[in-house]
Amino acid sequence: MLETANRIGYSLSRLGTETFRVFNPYTQTELPGDFAVATVAEVNLAAEKAWQAWQEYRHFSGRQKAVFLRAIAAELEALGETLIARVMEETALPRARVEGERGRTCGQLRMFADLVEDGSWVQAIIDTALPDRKPLPRVDIRNMLQSTGPVVVFTASNFPLAFSTAGGDTASALAAGCPVIVKAHASHAGTNALVSDAILKAAKEAQMPDGVFASLQDAGIRVGTQLVQHPRVQSVAFTGSFQGGMALYKAAQQRQDPIPVFAEMGSVNPVFALPGKLESDAEQLAAEIAASVNLGAGQFCTNPGVVVIQDGPHAAVFATALQQSFETLVPSVMLNRGIYENYLRARAHCLDVEGVSVGYIHPVGENERWEAYPAVATTTGANFLAQPSLQEEVFGPFTLLVRCADKAEMLAVADSFKGQLTATVFGVETELPDWRALISGLADKVGRLIFNGVPTGVEVGHAMQHGGPFPAATDSRFTSVGSSAIRRFARPVAYQNWPDAWLPPALQDANPLEIARFVNGKWVLP
Repeated sequence: MLETANRIGYSLSRLGTETFRVFNPYTQTELPGDFAVATVAEVNLAAEKAWQAWQEYRHFSGRQKAVFLRAIAAELEALGETLIARVMEETALPRARVEGERGRTCGQLRMFADLVEDGSWVQAIIDTALPDRKPLPRVDIRNMLQSTGPVVVFTASNFPLAFSTAGGDTASALAAGCPVIVKAHASHAGTNALVSDAILKAAKEAQMPDGVFASLQDAGIRVGTQLVQHPRVQSVAFTGSFQGGMALYKAAQQRQDPIPVFAEMGSVNPVFALPGKLESDAEQLAAEIAASVNLGAGQFCTNPGVVVIQDGPHAAVFATALQQSFETLVPSVMLNRGIYENYLRARAHCLDVEGVSVGYIHPVGENERWEAYPAVATTTGANFLAQPSLQEEVFGPFTLLVRCADKAEMLAVADSFKGQLTATVFGVETELPDWRALISGLADKVGRLIFNGVPTGVEVGHAMQHGGPFPAATDSRFTSVGSSAIRRFARPVAYQNWPDAWLPPALQDANPLEIARFVNGKWVLP
């Protein structure tokens, strides 16, 4: 039977009487299981246990943490059909998507295991002493990244595994040496319970300290706010809406000791199709963009919500092809009632803006199911510039085609965008020199700049940057996807004139960890 209590370290906890249930979005019926809402006492206990666990876990070797991370991946895979079936029940996502996401989740865990086992991620920098330097001698200074302390991870609604309980935020925080307290998403509490138990089973197998992981539940915002404001919590990771991310950010800044909130808050991910591409490939491009918009019912933070073109004969062909492509798309059930209703509301708001015309929307409207019908609308570049609300994200299978009068207007539209996760340029390589200003300007506004490819699909690797200037994220210097995500949960510490035996192993003269280090201005490999 599925255990519905909170997990605080190795203990189950149900101190309060308040509970909630999860809905199956496909059938719109409640699933069995009364999930316990965490109390203030349980929030305090989880935070204190995490703090105590950190005193030990922060000193664990990369090999010890790697064993833990790989054990989590193995336990998730061992859940087999039990996990897949529960995710499908709670999200209405198809089997192939869920199985793929499980593979991505386990892949992330193993990627971070490899990273910490290698050890070079700590960025060891050594400036050895120069006692004879004139006019002043140089002291011995050594610097490396070290973990910051307990992290609160808010799980995402649209990725019940990869951005959730054992997802990238949790994996990168544990890899950095930080205990994790997960605030479970109320829409997939059963999935969270299964994954939490897998993490704790792995923690016991790997002999991790009690409190290295906890999972607390709430159908509202109280528990999350209390966690962010708890003095033992040292940072926060969040993937979701702008409103949710900013609420957590403000709560963290109101603390006596403000802490960082690494919030990825979505964007409209503008796509710019250059004239040469429209001339050579209008129909295929339209089909590719439409499929990307509708992927996963449009419930991706990299969904292409605005498409910008320069008017002309080939632009008209593309606009017609885009509308025809949308007519062939099949609607999908959205993740929950709230997301479905927000999609309808945001789409209606965009369509009500003066100067926006409907390109295609399903003729019979919506039915009683939480199905998102794809839609495309059109406006001019001048109207887009005059109506700032058209830059607001419509989370779902919707995009706005912006037809600019000329190149200058297209550049003005690009310049008007706020910070984004991605921007895409579709073009013929020979025409790129004429659009250098567009490309350079977009690079200043995004975390990832794409050429001739849709933004949906975020590779989990070492070079990925999933973040962007505000309001796409609260800190554009960091990524929430890829191995560099570990740097969110570490800070540099310099050691001056310490005896070698008292230095962390990564900084000792003999380099016992055999890692790459930056010594006296040059990289030294083991």
